[in-house]
Amino acid sequence: MQPDAVIYLDHNATTPLLPEVVDAMLPFLRAHFGNPSSGHVYGRHAREAVARARGRVAALLGCDDDEVLFTSGGTEANNLAIRGVAERCERPGAIVTTAVEHPATERPCAWLERHGWQVTRVGVDAGGRARLDEARAALARGAALVTVMHSNNETGVLQPIAELAPLARAAGALLHTDAAQSLGKVPVRVRELGVDLLSIAGHKLYAPKGVGALYVKRGTPLAPLLLGAGHERGLRPGTENVAGIVGLGVACETAGRDLEATAARVQRLRDLLWARLADAVPGLALNGHPELRLPNTLNVRFPRASGTAVLAGAPELAASTGSACHDGHESASAVIVAMGVRAAEAIGSVRLTLGRGTTEEEVTHAAAALGAAWRRIVADV
Repeated sequence: MQPDAVIYLDHNATTPLLPEVVDAMLPFLRAHFGNPSSGHVYGRHAREAVARARGRVAALLGCDDDEVLFTSGGTEANNLAIRGVAERCERPGAIVTTAVEHPATERPCAWLERHGWQVTRVGVDAGGRARLDEARAALARGAALVTVMHSNNETGVLQPIAELAPLARAAGALLHTDAAQSLGKVPVRVRELGVDLLSIAGHKLYAPKGVGALYVKRGTPLAPLLLGAGHERGLRPGTENVAGIVGLGVACETAGRDLEATAARVQRLRDLLWARLADAVPGLALNGHPELRLPNTLNVRFPRASGTAVLAGAPELAASTGSACHDGHESASAVIVAMGVRAAEAIGSVRLTLGRGTTEEEVTHAAAALGAAWRRIVADV
């Protein structure tokens, strides 16, 4: 089956480029190829483009231009935030995070744990939200950093970042959040959240892969992970990905222009998908909080069937599960299990994530296809 014949419901994995993003990038892949560090006219055009993009990202985040550092994506931004803070500490300290983080956050924390840092992984409730009482208790013992994702990539559940901010401040800890999944879907304003560091990834909001950014509140102590020249205030050396940065800037500007209307339209379609699926699949369950989640994200649990099998039975859809398959044996998503769901049931989970281009016709067709696939599976059991 050709990709253009498949209904794409995997926007939390990656998004297509917006036409205006492609149009803005093309000149910097052709005529305006200069190095932003060069003093001649080619360099000046590139440097001005990077500055404009920085302003557009800052406008969406509600911060100052010089608080935005460009990176190669969310993973690098997370590593720079977490390990960069640790590098500035005189000795290993403590980090507070959650049990449902993306590997781009969890693995840097685990690396620091192997090098003497104490890492506390706060649990989540049945709705997938971090337990503030556990975070408060962990912070009472002292910490250098709190790192909690803004929204979960599997369930879309929004975490209580603004509520964590005063707890972190009272403990003298810096607060970092990975907002890669959230930016462009819900308001993400750094001053309102009270964060010191915030990571974003371009390809999650209709910009290209290979570009992202890290918000660094002015005055936040941070050490570079890479050594080189003085790009990005010396915190991220390396010649800038000008075309990608330009694309990220335009994507942020577009997101800010119609954020509320787009979120409302996508949420209506998401809720329609849930209603149609619930009618088609008796016993279907929702993973995550019913309200406090991204407007585009629907994570459901099919009874008596694996999510992988359901998706395999609906090849006209492109979606994903949170489970992993090794040597033919499926393992449940750690995120769903952390919410108190039994592993045998969690294997039935499927993540359906809508985007700007999703239509009502596609949603209706997707619900019918998934329902039919599930019925075939349970009929054979």
